[in-house]
Amino acid sequence: MLKRWLVIFGLLFLSAQNFAQQKFFDVRGKEIIAPGGKVFLMKGTNLGNWLVPEGYMFKFDKAVSPRLIHDVVAELIGPDKANAFWKKYLQNYITHADIYYLKTIGVNSLRIPFHYKFFTDEEYMGGSGEQRGFALLDSAVKWCKQEGLYVILDMHCAPGGQTGDNIDDSWGYPFLYESEENVQQAISIWKKIAAHYANETTVMGYDVLNEPIPHFYDIAKFNPLLEPVYKRIVAGIRQVDKNHIVFLGGAQWDSNFDVFGPPFDSKLVYTFHKYWTAPTKEVIQSYLDFSNKYNVPLYMGESGENSDEWITEFRKTLDSNKVGWDFWPYKKMDDKACFVQFNRPHDYSVIKEFADTSRSTLEEIRKARPDTKLITEALNMFLENCLYKNCFPNKGYIEALGLKHNY
Repeated sequence: MLKRWLVIFGLLFLSAQNFAQQKFFDVRGKEIIAPGGKVFLMKGTNLGNWLVPEGYMFKFDKAVSPRLIHDVVAELIGPDKANAFWKKYLQNYITHADIYYLKTIGVNSLRIPFHYKFFTDEEYMGGSGEQRGFALLDSAVKWCKQEGLYVILDMHCAPGGQTGDNIDDSWGYPFLYESEENVQQAISIWKKIAAHYANETTVMGYDVLNEPIPHFYDIAKFNPLLEPVYKRIVAGIRQVDKNHIVFLGGAQWDSNFDVFGPPFDSKLVYTFHKYWTAPTKEVIQSYLDFSNKYNVPLYMGESGENSDEWITEFRKTLDSNKVGWDFWPYKKMDDKACFVQFNRPHDYSVIKEFADTSRSTLEEIRKARPDTKLITEALNMFLENCLYKNCFPNKGYIEALGLKHNY
């Protein structure tokens, strides 16, 4: 009997030692395990609008995607100055100061949306080439490492479009699922990223496709195609990186888990997004049931864009059910539904008016273009205002998330 207990004790000791020596995030049943072996619940935000500009955060009604926003800027000031604008934008919008601030209020994780074009030779946001993408992500990962935050890398815009709407910068249709070339490109990019970060412990893992397959397409046609694409991408990742967690989002804006069968990898976390629903347990019950059925962890990758009262109640629902979260987004212009905001530039209305008017012909573009001096001043002020030092906190939003107001 004593010998048996010694064997059991030895196995438990070795297991504890393994967790203590663990360098990467892992999963253990329904729990996410941090380096060192402790259970980890994400409490953070998304760096939205940085590497994937969104029209509504620029206050545009028609130019809603990165491509359309770029067209607005290029039509206003020309392609060369537009490229210079985007390079400065990438430099200013998120800096080490932003990451440090998030640490001080109690954030422990960040989800970073990115565009696949950052890892190709396609022109995007003022340049091209995969080294741009790695340079930008490496900077963010470095800052997070210094401040003790952990990072989830999120392919918000996949080749061909996984969504077919503004958020994936596509051509208005989820071509990814009907193009072998697009799927192969997505696999190739994820393999490059996974190989690059295979030994980086600050990176929690990879959110493979953001909000795939919206409700307004033929879901009976597209939904069965999603998990097979996931399996192929994850297989590609595992060829170069067996260390990191992979996050899989459901269909219909990361809301429908019926597309999933049993887990096909030992380090999967299933992620859902919730906007504009009731902030109650009933809203997430199907995900909790899925988690219980397959003994897998859950993660709420996006929510927000609502009142502080709603944020408070939904955050409490997530916390009470031990679901980690990253609310959307960190920063916006002239808006309280985020962690921090910055002022709208003087005369920004001339840019918004141009963006929202009909510009379907070159003649319409010429007639609508406002005074060059006003445009330049407004764009330069935007770049200055978005710097962390010129932002100010939304105290109610931060407190709604149970974080510390500190600015």
